[in-house]
Amino acid sequence: MDVSDDGQKLAPEWAEVGNNVCGILRGFRDASAVAQHFVKAGWSSRSSSWHDYEVETSWCQLEVAPAAGPDVLLNGVVDPQRFDELDGVLRRSGLRYSLELYEGDDLLVRETQA
Repeated sequence: MDVSDDGQKLAPEWAEVGNNVCGILRGFRDASAVAQHFVKAGWSSRSSSWHDYEVETSWCQLEVAPAAGPDVLLNGVVDPQRFDELDGVLRRSGLRYSLELYEGDDLLVRETQA
């Protein structure tokens, strides 16, 4: 996958929050295919290692990494008020996933799946 700088960069106030969202995408072996779904939604993307990608927009930044088996892991930071928008990006892409939002020290506050 090509790197895309077309999307917005993460707003500074979210860079300080630390990871508060994680998820798993079922049935993907290649993180680049998942990153491409985000690029199509207007996000920026860049390779962060041999197999991992970082995707971001002004309100969310995610590391997309292959897991053992046919799944891809997501983790990063999201504006909690826009968690539903992140859910919508995944849902509109037709991906099978589960997604969790945390607050503070590992307090699960929301979860969704499709």
